[in-house]
Amino acid sequence: MMIDKYHKLKHNGQYEQAQHRATRPDRRCQEHDHQAAGQRLLDGTPLHSDGARTVVALATEAGVKRHVLTHRHTDLKDEFYARVRAQGQVPASETKVRDELAETKRKLAEALEHNKTLTDTVERLARMVNVLTVENAQLVEQQDNQLGRTLTPFRPRTTPPGGTG
Repeated sequence: MMIDKYHKLKHNGQYEQAQHRATRPDRRCQEHDHQAAGQRLLDGTPLHSDGARTVVALATEAGVKRHVLTHRHTDLKDEFYARVRAQGQVPASETKVRDELAETKRKLAEALEHNKTLTDTVERLARMVNVLTVENAQLVEQQDNQLGRTLTPFRPRTTPPGGTG
């Protein structure tokens, strides 16, 4: 009789589902484990993790993979982060990211200011080159006039070099 029931369940694909339901921990039990793990992290007494107040540490402390909290039990993850914020403490990882962001913004502001300074310098130097070019042309013309030199314009050849003509 038992074999017939097994074969019937196996044939319908329900045996694996029944086995899975029998071995799956109860949701309330999981919630309790996650909440206890979160409380240990908040109290600063972790047993299985580094004690950081992050979802990774919470998953490690609860003995589950991270995706369990980020995909399946998002409510437990959100509750944990709400409890962290309620304590008025910012997780070390968030503090680190905020510090890095502030440093990056500071460096960007410095780079933009340096870029503006260089752009202004390039424009000023370009104006100086233009003024010096005009002054040089005027001085060459003045010197040529004083020495009585005249410039003969270049006349292109009408025949190719080495040709007869």
